[in-house]
Amino acid sequence: MARINEHFRKLQAGYLFPEIGRRVRQFTDANPDAKVIRLGIGDVTLPLAPAIVEALREASAEMGTEDGFHGYGPENGYEFLVEAIREHDFASRGVAIEADEIFVSDGSKQDSGNIQEIFGVDCRFAVTDPVYPVYVDTNVMAGRTGAADDDGRYEGVTYLPATAENGFMPGPPDARVDIAYLCSPNNPTGAVASRENLAAWVAWARANDAVLIFDAAYDAFIQDPSLPRSIYEIDGARECAIEMRSFSKRAGFTGVRCAYTVIPREVTGSTVSGERVPLRDLWSRRHATKFNSVPYIIQRGAAAVFSPEGQKQTREQVAYYMANAELLRSGLGAAGFTCHGGEHAPYVWVRTPEELTSWDCFDRLLEGAHVVCTPGSGFGASGEGYFRISAFNSRENVEEAISRVSRVFA
Repeated sequence: MARINEHFRKLQAGYLFPEIGRRVRQFTDANPDAKVIRLGIGDVTLPLAPAIVEALREASAEMGTEDGFHGYGPENGYEFLVEAIREHDFASRGVAIEADEIFVSDGSKQDSGNIQEIFGVDCRFAVTDPVYPVYVDTNVMAGRTGAADDDGRYEGVTYLPATAENGFMPGPPDARVDIAYLCSPNNPTGAVASRENLAAWVAWARANDAVLIFDAAYDAFIQDPSLPRSIYEIDGARECAIEMRSFSKRAGFTGVRCAYTVIPREVTGSTVSGERVPLRDLWSRRHATKFNSVPYIIQRGAAAVFSPEGQKQTREQVAYYMANAELLRSGLGAAGFTCHGGEHAPYVWVRTPEELTSWDCFDRLLEGAHVVCTPGSGFGASGEGYFRISAFNSRENVEEAISRVSRVFA
């Protein structure tokens, strides 16, 4: 008899976004004439920038020639993309990253879920709460937690409440943990980590022989150039931090798929006998075993993001979304909502009115305003009493959504 992985049965009823999709489908089936505005899942809506489309077109044509055809690519990524990443994402910020410390992949979601495979099952981990669900759920699947309590918190996980009082960016835990997941700009709260906050985390990790997993998927949305975009801008981070970045939101690659993970050679873990092992080597082995590289065509498209035209065009798209975020923040604020985020991220984190639960507010917005948001409790117990609203949509739809939501709670 094939036995299942019992740890999967600890997971909550369903992954957050499919559950949102189920409720929206149920509503639209019953109300086929309703014009639903979707500001829930963080999917981009603008088309790929022209410079990217042209690079994809040229690479496709190249693949149709004998000399230009590419089969399996290098697992870590083609040199043309890796070097562009080194120059534009790191060297431009005064950070030195070696080419063999960069691993090109098909998504940060996958990387943030798969990275736990290189750590022992007995490793203790911490997350901020609310949190991107993948960090927790993949560790549950691996067997690092106990069962969930009535609030959805799993036994064996150190939860660090992210609240308005700490700017939704808590500091390191008092409890001893081996791994901590950080996300800045943060999904779901839209908060961004200060240099001081990240410095405290790096100092803690070095003092406690812990590893930081830093998700910077939304780095392009940081508006203040003095704020760190990479954790490696913090002294000592090369000794304790893994960083993940994505082309999904910065360049509209949600349907194209390209991202990368950085693991400096200095970041190590220990064996049972106490031997120190570079985590980069373990991830390289895992990457080569389970992954056959991002397609050549896609990597050419990603490299075009760093061209002068690509940078200009993708910056304009980011600016468009951030203008939407400002409209949501100011418009809902004027309607009486308490809003956070939306300044350095495409998400606005909104307090539910009238003491509604997150899911009750979701249902009321869907049924009364025909607007889809994301219930905060889906991101963790500390997200209860909030909802996340996304700036990824047209200006017309964002303005209409603000008007509808304001009317529902007038």
